[in-house]
Amino acid sequence: MKLLRVGTPGAERPALLDQDGTTLRDLSGLVTDIDGELLADASALARIRAAADAGELPVLDADGLRTGAPVARIGKVVCIGLNYHDHAAETGAKAPGEPVVFFKAADTVVGPNDTVLVPRRSRKTDWEVELAVVIGRTARYVEDDEDPLSYVAGYAVAHDVSEREFQIERGGTWDKGKNCETFNPLGPWLVTADEVPDPQALSLKLWVNGELKQNGTTADQIFSVAGVVRYVSQFMTLYPGDVINTGTPAGVALGQPEPKPFLRAGDVVELEIEGLGRQRQELKDA
Repeated sequence: MKLLRVGTPGAERPALLDQDGTTLRDLSGLVTDIDGELLADASALARIRAAADAGELPVLDADGLRTGAPVARIGKVVCIGLNYHDHAAETGAKAPGEPVVFFKAADTVVGPNDTVLVPRRSRKTDWEVELAVVIGRTARYVEDDEDPLSYVAGYAVAHDVSEREFQIERGGTWDKGKNCETFNPLGPWLVTADEVPDPQALSLKLWVNGELKQNGTTADQIFSVAGVVRYVSQFMTLYPGDVINTGTPAGVALGQPEPKPFLRAGDVVELEIEGLGRQRQELKDA
């Protein structure tokens, strides 16, 4: 299933994208929202699936309807840095021996087509297309003999917008360059895990002003999705509705020759992941 949330910010309603790929169906008669509580409730998800298969869900008029982030009330956004061989190489970094873990605050998450704000005094705002993993049941200390993917509710497109000067040159951790407002567009859909049989076989692309900048595949990940879920669960509890951004392939502005083409107000970024949908953001000054 492709689950989404539509409407004005703070007043989104739950919806489903029909199998025809164009028709929106209203889920508000069945569930109150798409959040961790729903994703952990197998019976509620089964009711949605049955109603969709039976053609019982009312149609929503999509004209002019904003798409919000597909998951509400996200507890935490865990991010994995330097997780593609080609991206580590382009930045001059050695491939890490263990996953590099950092956080984005949940309030950085916005809709897939919402405006992204270039921070004040920013000179190095950068793009990163990423596969987002959404947790569907509580994961703590996942064992070697368990399947980490059984804890995954689904997948989505994430844009891990980053300010490189804040991240790298201003001291301390990466957090200052990762947590500016609007820095995590998510969606358009949460695609349930049954529709993504192999998360290591997805193409990722990103364009800036129509020019292809990133063209990668999750097969190039240093640490697989399953490995990341297992690893992170050793250090923190992952709850339903938590999100893991799993890293970006090569092609970011930071890895380009001087003068590096960092983002500015007026730029348009578009990104997509195979089977998970497409985003489009116009940048404006904060």
